[in-house]
Amino acid sequence: MNTLQALQDILIRDYGLTRERLSANAVLTEIGLDSLSVLELMFKIEDRFHVTISGDTPTDLVTVNDVVRYIDKLLVTVP
Repeated sequence: MNTLQALQDILIRDYGLTRERLSANAVLTEIGLDSLSVLELMFKIEDRFHVTISGDTPTDLVTVNDVVRYIDKLLVTVP
């Protein structure tokens, strides 16, 4: 399972979205994720991917693919 599929699984399970709405180019606000939802999503990402997000939640996450790239970047830095 790749990062996109794992993120889609989280969004489907916890936010009631459908996989069809969750293309890589889907805009987070257009699928119903506001800034609070994105913050909550960060905690879910930490749990699912066993990473630690330090500092503030990034403000440049606009699309699902932006979140995927962010997760992949975190995974590279995991010891």
